[in-house]
Amino acid sequence: MAFLRILRLVAIAVAATAIVGPSFAGESDQTGSGTGMSAMPVGVVELFTSQGCNSCPPADEFFADIAARNDVVALAYHVNYWDYLGWPDTLSSEKNTERQYDYMRAFRSRSVYTPQAIINGRTHVNGANRAAVDGALNTLEKSGQGMRVPIKVARAGDGIVIDAGDAAPGPAMPTDAHLIVIYFDAPQTIRIGKGENSGRRLTYWNAVSDIQTAGMWHGRAQRYELPTSEVTRKGGCAVLLQAVSKDGLPGPIIGAAFVHKP
Repeated sequence: MAFLRILRLVAIAVAATAIVGPSFAGESDQTGSGTGMSAMPVGVVELFTSQGCNSCPPADEFFADIAARNDVVALAYHVNYWDYLGWPDTLSSEKNTERQYDYMRAFRSRSVYTPQAIINGRTHVNGANRAAVDGALNTLEKSGQGMRVPIKVARAGDGIVIDAGDAAPGPAMPTDAHLIVIYFDAPQTIRIGKGENSGRRLTYWNAVSDIQTAGMWHGRAQRYELPTSEVTRKGGCAVLLQAVSKDGLPGPIIGAAFVHKP
């Protein structure tokens, strides 16, 4: 069993290495020479998790499989509200916790929980339930609630150029959205010293380290630029085109891509 476990981890690592290359979900033509829009990913999975939650390791392990896919933008937000159990999550941030609470209000839920997987900013399921996550991705895609705005990422001189396309025709299509840049860390293995997971060594993928709004999109093709220095000083980053309510709460994600690290 231990040997099979090692083989599985090696397979995931190889797949993740491939993702770091030009095959990022929703990305094409890293030289900046192309003109066409790239293929769109199937969807976006945002996992809210914590090193201090004993229900989270199965979700974190499943998330490693999601992060290895090249057709899904997968981001893990470590929250800090379980820190009181004895182990402050080393990857958590207040911004991550605030984003989950904003989703709670957007969904009109009464509380937050971990592990929670939010799919395309539209629905949420137990992050450890593989069938529920895959089912939500497939259902949303088939119902026209998947990624509907193509996003192309390319290098141009000392900057990263992000091109968001026109709004796709169809029902319930937001015509205003924020372009959000999500920075995340490289995969890392952490030994938990205290709390509910004390003594365990767990590997975390695409752990979000910062969230920034880069601009607005109003239904028509729009170009945005990021300095290369912003991308290279992080483990990696993704861009989300996400509708935001009048109250500032997150809504449907209609476009997404990873930004290739130069």
